[in-house]
Amino acid sequence: MEIHYHQSFPGLMKGKKILYVHGFASSGQSGTVSSLRQLMPDAEVIAPDLPIHPAEAIELLKRTCEKEKPQLIIGTSMGGMYAEQLRGFDRILTNPAFQMGDTILKNNMLGKVTFLNPRQDGVQEFLMTKQLQGEYKEATEACFKDIESETAQIYGLFGLEDPLVHTYDLFAAHYPNALHFHGEHRLNDSILLHSVIPVIRWIDDAQDNRQRGIMYINVEKTMERDFQILPSLQKAYRLLSEHYDIYPVASLPSNNPSYAVQIQDWCFETLGVSAWNRVILTNRKDLLYGDYLIDGTETNRSLDFMGTRIDFGSDTFKTWDDIISFFERLDGQ
Repeated sequence: MEIHYHQSFPGLMKGKKILYVHGFASSGQSGTVSSLRQLMPDAEVIAPDLPIHPAEAIELLKRTCEKEKPQLIIGTSMGGMYAEQLRGFDRILTNPAFQMGDTILKNNMLGKVTFLNPRQDGVQEFLMTKQLQGEYKEATEACFKDIESETAQIYGLFGLEDPLVHTYDLFAAHYPNALHFHGEHRLNDSILLHSVIPVIRWIDDAQDNRQRGIMYINVEKTMERDFQILPSLQKAYRLLSEHYDIYPVASLPSNNPSYAVQIQDWCFETLGVSAWNRVILTNRKDLLYGDYLIDGTETNRSLDFMGTRIDFGSDTFKTWDDIISFFERLDGQ
């Protein structure tokens, strides 16, 4: 999937430095680095080639952090394992290989390894020996050490279809922000766009103390019918997320305890990471406080909403494309 111009986010992490820590047998010239630079044209993405030996790699990363002082570190796989050890920085760890030594053995990675991407030193391959594998195993033992005073924002993103690394539970035992996404081990443009960018936006907002407008959207009346997604919903949700903090809202029927789980699952399947920890279940939408509520034309308990109520299904807002056109004219107001 090629990232087109309209999918870039000018202003996101503007004027800030992002350190990208690549995965095993990769380099700072990976496609992920190119995509991050295209998605965030106003940020500076730093991506050094990592030495093969873990001790040298972590030392290089610590020197780079001391020199560049990045506002965000993104680490993938092996790079996620290294990034976890860079204390004091906001970090996003995607499929972090916290058990790298064991992963090498389990996936038959001993022997000659060819780099997946060109490296600045021109080296194209290296030999993974038992001694080097032992170094990686030793390097992972430094993970989660002395994190009691850690105040940085740290998110772990874990692909549900990852066949190589399974460290969600390990991360969740130490940090609260453990998220799943639909995807495998390697990042692609779709995962970056729909799963990583939303988390970067949360971090960027927190760093700048930015308060976005609050928008509530009624799941049952405007997003789905019989759990079938409405046309253009996902496109609208992504565009609105650039300007507003969005909270899906659904009712809480007393005669169907499993309904809450169904709604949570549907929001994750449909909206992904953007809806993480944001679904609100309530029968009193009139008590919600925010800027906008997108609700159906025939619904209870929302006519007295204190913000602006959008009547989805009315002559003005028959479809999500009408919603998109309306908010594009507002330009985030």
